[in-house]
Amino acid sequence: MGVFSRIREDIAAARAHDPAARSKAEVFFAYSGLHAVWSYRVANRLWRAGMRLPARLLSQFTRFLTGVEIHPGATIGRRLFIDHGMGVVIGETAELGDDVMLYHGVTLGGKSAHGIPRGAKRHPTLQNGVTVGAGAKVLGPITIGAWSTVGANAVVTKDAPDHSLLVGVPATIRPAKPETIEAARGLTHSE
Repeated sequence: MGVFSRIREDIAAARAHDPAARSKAEVFFAYSGLHAVWSYRVANRLWRAGMRLPARLLSQFTRFLTGVEIHPGATIGRRLFIDHGMGVVIGETAELGDDVMLYHGVTLGGKSAHGIPRGAKRHPTLQNGVTVGAGAKVLGPITIGAWSTVGANAVVTKDAPDHSLLVGVPATIRPAKPETIEAARGLTHSE
C-alpha cells in the first residue's frame, strides 16, 4: 500500500471513530494522534534499517509535539486511531493489530525491567479491533484478544480471550455483549 493510500485510510478510520471529525482536512491538520502514527511509521523504517539513534530522536521529537510516545521498535497494524492522544505510551515490544483504538493516557508498557534480557518481549499484544479506554494500563507480555474492550483506568496484567470486556484494578475479564462487538466491527474498513 502506498503512502497516500495509507494516509487516506488513516483519515477515513479517524472519521469513522470520531463523530466530532467534521472534514478530512480537519483530521489531516488537527489530529495529533494521527500525526504521531505517521511519524512512528518513518521512525520504524529508520529503526528497522539499523538507524536506531535517528529513530529514537524522531520519536522523542514527536512526543514533544504531540504528547504521544510510540517507540520506533513497536509493531503497529493498519488504521490505528489514537483519540485525544496526550499521554499515550506504546513500548518497544508492543504489537498492535489492525483497527485498534486508544484513548488518552493509555500505557502499553512493561511490568519490570529487572531480570528481563535485552530484546525480550516485555510489552503487550493487542489483536485486531481492540479498544483501550482513557487512562488504562496494559502491562507486560500479555495478549488481549481480538475485538476486546479495556475499560477506562483499568489495569490489565493477564491475557484475555477474544471478545472480552476488561474493567477494574486489577482488571477482571467478562465476555463482551454481542451488540458491542458488532458495533466495533462496523467501524472497520474492508481490506
